Amino acid sequence: MMNPPMANDRALREGAAIERFLESPDEESFADLFRVFTPQLVAFFRSRGCELALSEDLSQEVMLTVYRKAAQIRDRSLFRAWLFKIARHALCRQYGKQSREVETVDLENIAGRQVASSNKPAGTPAFEFHHWMAFLDSREREALTLRFVEEWEYHEIAAAKKIPIGTVQWRVFNAKKKLAPHLKARDGRGREAA
Repeated sequence: MMNPPMANDRALREGAAIERFLESPDEESFADLFRVFTPQLVAFFRSRGCELALSEDLSQEVMLTVYRKAAQIRDRSLFRAWLFKIARHALCRQYGKQSREVETVDLENIAGRQVASSNKPAGTPAFEFHHWMAFLDSREREALTLRFVEEWEYHEIAAAKKIPIGTVQWRVFNAKKKLAPHLKARDGRGREAA
């Protein structure tokens, strides 16, 4: 915990740097502002689990935003709160980027595998699979192929096709719904023959 004289000194340095920058936003006043707030921003990001290099990058991004948008600040007394609000937004964007990063996969071999499996004789699972696919539109066929033939997870399909995961789930659900009567008919024939 900081003792009161150190806290007062820091507050005075911050206030002077903020006032100088807002009065005359040039390189020199920004450099002072940068020196005062960058260590605090790095500490802010580090305390929230970011590596040092990422914390420094995010701090620079925040300070660049401050430099570009300083004219938009309405209440100068709230500058510090505004700066850390920008920092929180930068951190949220970073978390969003990390959660969207998905392993990429190769789509080139799918068409070749479908052609190879369609040459199987009637009555084999591959033949029946392609017969059933005729009841689906192209997006549903693709979703089912990736999900059940290639055994991709929903999030992998969503990332590869650049669509929301809910859309992938909806396509698979609708495809299953369309195929259900045909699968029941096949199951009924199989039981009759047995």
